[in-house]
Amino acid sequence: MKTADFSFSYPEQLVAHAPATPSRVMWVDGGHGSSSEPPWRELTWPELKAALVPGDLLLLNDSGVVPRRVFAEDGTEILFVREESPQEWQVLFPARASREGDQFALPGGVTAHLLAKGLPQKMRVDRPLSDSYFEQFGEYALPPYIQKARGERHNRDQEGRWYQTDWWRVRGSCAAPTASLHFSQHDLENWRERGVAIGWTTLHVGLGTFLPIKSADLEGHQMHREWCFVSRETSRLVHQTRDAGGRIWTLGTTATRAIESWARGLLQETPEGWEGETDLFIRPGFEFQVVDVLLTNFHQPESTLLALVCAFAGREKVLAAYEWAVSQKFRLFSYGDLTVWER
Repeated sequence: MKTADFSFSYPEQLVAHAPATPSRVMWVDGGHGSSSEPPWRELTWPELKAALVPGDLLLLNDSGVVPRRVFAEDGTEILFVREESPQEWQVLFPARASREGDQFALPGGVTAHLLAKGLPQKMRVDRPLSDSYFEQFGEYALPPYIQKARGERHNRDQEGRWYQTDWWRVRGSCAAPTASLHFSQHDLENWRERGVAIGWTTLHVGLGTFLPIKSADLEGHQMHREWCFVSRETSRLVHQTRDAGGRIWTLGTTATRAIESWARGLLQETPEGWEGETDLFIRPGFEFQVVDVLLTNFHQPESTLLALVCAFAGREKVLAAYEWAVSQKFRLFSYGDLTVWER
C-alpha cells in the first residue's frame, strides 16, 4: 500500500502540547456494521472504565523513559537512542551540515565524535554514559511537533511527571508509551478489584516506534529492532483469558507489538519468559492473534503507528473516525486524547 494512503489533515492548534486531565475518549465499534449510525462516538471516563469487565485482560508496557536528549554546547540536540558498546551509540540529530569526524562538546565535560552519518547516525563518546549521566544532563525526547506547538525546545518543569508512566518498572525507552499516560496505578487497582486481570509486557521504545516512513509504499519501510519481553505469567493470563472467553485489551501500540511478536514466536524462550528484539511491522493485511481491543492515542499521518491502527480496525474506518475527531476538536498525538478500537 502507498504511504500516502495513510494521510489526513488537521489544524495545528489541535496538537496537544501538555496533558489534559481527564482527556477525552473516542470509542470506535468493531466489525463492518449495518447501522446507519457511524461506529464512532465519545465516551465518558466512567463509561470507558466500565467497558472492561470481569474476565477481561489488560496488557500494559512497563518500560520507563530515560531522558536521553542532550544539548551540546553549540545548541545541537542529540538523542542517544541505543548503546552499541560502552562508548559507541546510535544517535539522532540534525546532521545535514555535519561531517564524519566532527566533534561535539556535551555537558559534564563529555566529548562526542561523529563516526557515521545515516539514519540513525553513530557517535563515539570519550567515556561511557550511564542512566545517571542522562538524569543529570538529559531531557525527555518530546516529539518535534510538541516543541513546535509550544515554541520551545526544552522540557518544562512538569515533564518528569507528564512523560513517565505511573507504573514503569524497567527503564530503557527513549520515548514514552504515551497511551499509558492517561491512566494511574489507582485505575489499575480499581480494575483488579472488579475482576479485570492486568498483564505486563516490556518494549523499550526506540527507532522502530518513532522513525517516520520514508519510502513511497509501506513494503519499502524497514522497522528498526526494539527489545521486548513477555513473562510466563503474562503468557498464562493470555491463555486463561482466551480459554474463558474474555477479551484481551492492549494499552498502546508498543504493548500490542510485544504481545503479537510473542504470539508469532519471534522472541527467544528463557526461564523467565520470552525476550528478544522485534522488528515486527504491523500494517494492513496483518492477522492479529491476541488483541481484541486496542487503546491508543491519535497518531501522525503516514506513520507506522497509524498503519498499525489501520491494520487493526480498517484503513477507511480509521481515517473516517479521525476526520470526525478533528471536526469535534479532539486533541492530537502524544499528549492528546485517547482512542479505543474494537475488532
